[in-house]
Amino acid sequence: MNAMRIPDRRLVNVAGFVTCAGLMSYALYAQYVLYLEPCPLCVFQRLAVIALGAVFLIAAVHDPGGWGRRVYALLAGMAGAGGVIVAGRHVWLQHLPPDRVPSCGPGFGYLMENFPLTEALTKIFSGSGECAEIDWQFLGLSMPGWVLIWVSALGAAGIWNNLRR
Repeated sequence: MNAMRIPDRRLVNVAGFVTCAGLMSYALYAQYVLYLEPCPLCVFQRLAVIALGAVFLIAAVHDPGGWGRRVYALLAGMAGAGGVIVAGRHVWLQHLPPDRVPSCGPGFGYLMENFPLTEALTKIFSGSGECAEIDWQFLGLSMPGWVLIWVSALGAAGIWNNLRR
């Protein structure tokens, strides 16, 4: 009887990159075809997915041994954790009672152009009314809910894959 063989590290890293590319492709489709404009928190979730994809791609191309694998595991974990924090905050905002939702604020571009970085980031992460709106759902979960699941799974896969022997 043949035991199931785990794919090699490089192949799993390629699969992680392709998954991130697919997620970003759908995000762009939702923006430019479905006309769902991303709120500031959505932009940071996209950055987390892009960072995860970049880690997977570089790890696949480099295919390091020894300490290099640990570095890629750490980077995947950090990108995944960043995505979990932002998506988790977004999901939390979407589940606030209507009277607790912050008022709508200026868009991402305006904040980044007109405020110092730390102040802009503080305003972005405090969220706004537009971040609490649910414009899209699949199987009962909003887009940030799905991002939370995907970045959790991909971050964990990046850690596991690059630490395994």
